[in-house]
Amino acid sequence: MSADTTSVDGPVPELRDRAVACADRLRRADRVLLASHIDADGLTSAAIAATALERAEIPFETVFAKQLDEREIERIAATDYDTVLFTDFGSGQLDVVAPYAADGAFTPVVADHHRPADVPDGVDEPACHLNPLLFGLDGASELSGAGASYTLARALEPPNVDNRDLAGLAVVGAVGDMQGTDGGLSGANQGIVEEGVAAGVLEEATDLLVYGRQTRPLPKFLEYATDVRIPGITNDEHGAIEFLSELDLDLRDGDEWRRWVDLTMAERQTVVSGLLQRAIASGVPADRIDELVGTTYTLTGEDRGTELRDVSEFSTLLNATARYERADVGLAVCLGDRDEALDRARRLLRNHRRNLSEGLQWVQNEGTTVEENVQWFDAGTRIRETIVGIVAGMAVGTSGVRGDVPILAFAEKSDEEVKVSARGSHALVRQGLDLSRVMREAAREVGGDGGGHDVAAGATVPAGTRATFVAEADRIVGEQLS
Repeated sequence: MSADTTSVDGPVPELRDRAVACADRLRRADRVLLASHIDADGLTSAAIAATALERAEIPFETVFAKQLDEREIERIAATDYDTVLFTDFGSGQLDVVAPYAADGAFTPVVADHHRPADVPDGVDEPACHLNPLLFGLDGASELSGAGASYTLARALEPPNVDNRDLAGLAVVGAVGDMQGTDGGLSGANQGIVEEGVAAGVLEEATDLLVYGRQTRPLPKFLEYATDVRIPGITNDEHGAIEFLSELDLDLRDGDEWRRWVDLTMAERQTVVSGLLQRAIASGVPADRIDELVGTTYTLTGEDRGTELRDVSEFSTLLNATARYERADVGLAVCLGDRDEALDRARRLLRNHRRNLSEGLQWVQNEGTTVEENVQWFDAGTRIRETIVGIVAGMAVGTSGVRGDVPILAFAEKSDEEVKVSARGSHALVRQGLDLSRVMREAAREVGGDGGGHDVAAGATVPAGTRATFVAEADRIVGEQLS
């Protein structure tokens, strides 16, 4: 590993040492099967690992999976690959992976950040397990799957190769996995940011924390700014236009509205000042107003005004690919395809936004069923199981959906299985909420399985077990928050 590696390695040398050992195992492999998850963190993890393997001249093939269950691991074991690199999953499935490894089916190398499962008695833990939770780092906020893959990529550097240019993808993965706290990344993630800035691929700034800085016309930019709701502007097209028109700024380019990226710093300051004044006058709590401005990240090598320049927009674009069975498109974009793959990704993104909007409207119309400690809704086939968790997170705190209790969202996965997604808040996590344990234990109670992070997790359960699952989840959450 390069001598100038910064805080990704510095505070946790054990993480660096484990990455070096895992890299050595990959170098000894004849060829590697790279298996990764399908969300933005999974796609960026795969792209980082694929690039590092290619630069190290290690032959590999890439596959994706929505869920790494026993059937998927069995299929992987049936291949003729002696080494399998799992990125953004694998830790939560060690109870299945480890026995296959012990039987000699394959040697696993795991670069993940989810809560590790316990291996069965008498079975050894995989030696190449790179997970921040094993080294005192929070896998939900301090290092993502892409960050773990990036740490491995730095350890895989051949002589005269610098993989710090992959830091931008690692930040996309972290932001896509909602690892930002107080508007910015922290822990080992911040070390990756520093490396990306030093490599010239990333820019860190303080700016308005509203989605669409690069691409949305100003009225839509403010209308859809729902993280901090400002009465008379949020979800109000006429109100947003009226607010902008009163600022005494030239915010149009001919008949077209300008975008946030088009504004000068002085113009941005005028808009932000006006928003803050409106928020205060409308009674928005001070702690919520503080969330309007924070740390933003820009990929300096991407064209201005595109979805790829802002890491938040980039992550949304990636979510619009693999969640619609086109992980290959998202991976190609991450690997630099700015022609056919990017065009396809943009079409998928338009469809994704439409589905999210329709799903959110359905949840707001139907509302949730509130138990003692959780709330839930069952979308059946109305919302795709691959996006029901995103919709649930968007719905929290909107009309008909409480913001002070966790939400469980059900969607049909097949005739036999149901997907469950759970979302909480960092405030509830500070009170003891751990949705990873909730999903895992409640799912296993009904013959399914689950896991994830303390603030966001998921499970797959047999059809017809919803009532028992909800009751068990409600009980566990009650115990955690008591």
